[in-house]
Amino acid sequence: MIFASQQSPSHDSEPMNQTTRIASTAPDQARLQALEAQVARDLELLNLPPRNWVPAIERDGVAVRDVVVIGAGMNGIAAAGALIFKGIGNIAMLDANPPGQEGPWCTTARMDTLRSPKTLPGPCFGIPSLTFRAWYEASFGTEAWEGLYKIFNRSWQDYLGWLQRVLALPLTHEARVTRISPAQGLLRLTVERPEGVQTLLARRVVMATGRAGAGGLDLPGFVDPMLFPDLAALAPLPIDFARLKGRSIGLIGGGASAFDNAAMALEQGAARADMYVRRSVLPQINKGRGSSGPAYYFGWEALPVEERWNLVAYMYDAQAPVPHETVKRALRQPDFHIHLGTPTHSARREGGQVVLRLGNDGAREVRHDFLIVGTGFVVNLDRVAELAEFAQHIARWQDRYTPPPELRRPDMAAFPFLGPGFELLPRDGSAPPELGLIHLMNYGAHASHGGIASDIPGVAVAGDRVATAVLRHLFLDEAGALRRELEAFDEPELEGTPFFVPRDDGEF
Repeated sequence: MIFASQQSPSHDSEPMNQTTRIASTAPDQARLQALEAQVARDLELLNLPPRNWVPAIERDGVAVRDVVVIGAGMNGIAAAGALIFKGIGNIAMLDANPPGQEGPWCTTARMDTLRSPKTLPGPCFGIPSLTFRAWYEASFGTEAWEGLYKIFNRSWQDYLGWLQRVLALPLTHEARVTRISPAQGLLRLTVERPEGVQTLLARRVVMATGRAGAGGLDLPGFVDPMLFPDLAALAPLPIDFARLKGRSIGLIGGGASAFDNAAMALEQGAARADMYVRRSVLPQINKGRGSSGPAYYFGWEALPVEERWNLVAYMYDAQAPVPHETVKRALRQPDFHIHLGTPTHSARREGGQVVLRLGNDGAREVRHDFLIVGTGFVVNLDRVAELAEFAQHIARWQDRYTPPPELRRPDMAAFPFLGPGFELLPRDGSAPPELGLIHLMNYGAHASHGGIASDIPGVAVAGDRVATAVLRHLFLDEAGALRRELEAFDEPELEGTPFFVPRDDGEF
């Protein structure tokens, strides 16, 4: 098997036994309390958060939230925190999962560590005491930080939970938003909770719903849906690996998720794992890292439409490589086999097994006891249940720009064409005006804004941009009320001084 050229980068700092281990000791509560005191002090020095300046409104006696943030992972935290730090405090934050299970980190993300460097600040709002490093050093000590190679999934989840708590975010768990509807200038959210269905009214909604939040998982048309659930599973979903012990596993796809699932299955006792990859050579260069930093974070959206599309097409064609740690983890398993240059033509059920038809001509057939489909995610807003009442009206890139034939990429053309504050834009004049009250801060924003809404390095930029856009809109909406409040403001600054009251002749 050939992965790429004979040259490979050196990673001398990588531990030889990188596994799913986490810090072996419990967090040092005394140091953590000291850090939290520092956070409080830093916020006090910065006058954060400011008072809530947005006038409260009601509709038929029901209080209206200024913003509802859907999702409490890193994007949701970045958005909610930025809103509160801009004086927009009447918000709600909803997550469908129980505490500690927001996002994929401790549920379906099966890598050992995050792929990002440990030094990235993440959703810290520019405050050093809120960085991952500050939390980790307080929890486990400076020596542990120096010895840390990359961030373990569990550690990242614990850090995000700490941010939720220390920022006192108004978070409700086990609250699944099933529908967003126009409501005469507002948005009505239908929310499923353990105690029943509830509704919320909001002036704005931020959808911080992660990698799958703009269309869901990709199930290729050549995979028979009748294989599910007893003979097949999608890689980013829960899988009972114990049930696969001693069995032969086939995997479709050559991305990180497919490698992670192959390694996990073998570590849990699967007899064999065969991965079938269409590409003959795996991608080698992570262009995402090359496009990180202030230039791309702040400049991408300012580019003309055709230049943004050129970048999108370039990044799409380059694809991101699988992290070397993930590849090595799979290769350590003697029963792992990768088949490059081997496209899958069909996957069907036969005699209690999965039959795959493989190769360029589809002439080769193999059998497995179970199939894991690791073909990633799609962006298709028609498949986002929450947006069913808006989907047909949402502008996509294909509605706003037609690239030359050599740059046409149908998958990317389906991405929504978003405004500067990540807001949805109308496809035509028939769209309900409330459409623009929804901000899509998930992977669907990639074509319009680059990687800031889908990766750790730029998440704070995305959160601040969304919050600034919301602030501007609320200020315009409430300009009259704010002007009246300004006119009523009567706090004197010279009261008590000898020059406060003028004489009858006007002199002091």
